[in-house]
Amino acid sequence: MNQVISKDGTALAFDRLGKGSAIILVGGAFQHRAIDPRTAQLAALLARHFTVFHYDRRGRGESSDTQPYAVEREVEDLDALIKEASGSACVFGMSSGAVLALEAVAHGLAVRKLALYEPPFNPGDDHARQASERYTRQLTSLLTEGRRGDAVALAMTTWGAPAEVVAGMRQTPIWSRFESVAPTLAYDDAIMGDGSVPTERLASITVPTLVIGGGASPAFMHNAVQEVAHAIPHAKRCTLEDQTHDVAPEVLAPVLVQFFHA
Repeated sequence: MNQVISKDGTALAFDRLGKGSAIILVGGAFQHRAIDPRTAQLAALLARHFTVFHYDRRGRGESSDTQPYAVEREVEDLDALIKEASGSACVFGMSSGAVLALEAVAHGLAVRKLALYEPPFNPGDDHARQASERYTRQLTSLLTEGRRGDAVALAMTTWGAPAEVVAGMRQTPIWSRFESVAPTLAYDDAIMGDGSVPTERLASITVPTLVIGGGASPAFMHNAVQEVAHAIPHAKRCTLEDQTHDVAPEVLAPVLVQFFHA
């Protein structure tokens, strides 16, 4: 395990694998090295071709945290990792981690190429925005009351997990690991904003970008991938047939290798 110190003093834990040009993997909600075997598998596959940085975002796993939180602090975290990677890197962002990666590029970080998997914007209507606002209120209330388990359940059911499945998960040993990072759900919520696609901000992105979606994902994910790819100048779009938001590393890795090598 390696560490790099961010601008505000937060210690970020990461694994460095492989040789070659650098790729930094940015996880979405809940994801960190202790409970995320799929990203570890993806890192190992990419490490056959690149130097891969697989890190715990602040407040998760072996990384520390510094209050107060701001999205800009997580952008600074990525900047610290890029500097650790000799000053420039390719970046792959997953889910809300993809939105964080977009923020980093919009802030001018030294990203050579950017690949995104299903940034979970919910483009469209007032109903979606109202649902996003309701989730923010409920999540804030639960975390303020220290009800971490209920906050985790709220997030999972809001994102589509059946309530009975979540109830079963609460009885398993891994649930405590989800609860340990529950406060960071507020971080991902801040990153997502009101859930709409920030088209004007994305229009400023000039680095080569690939936006990837799963063919078996819900319609709103397809719409988000389409809108993001359309908003970023010259972005490419790719659909992985039969894949969902829980994408298989062995399917995703070849697409990333081809894009980052090109």
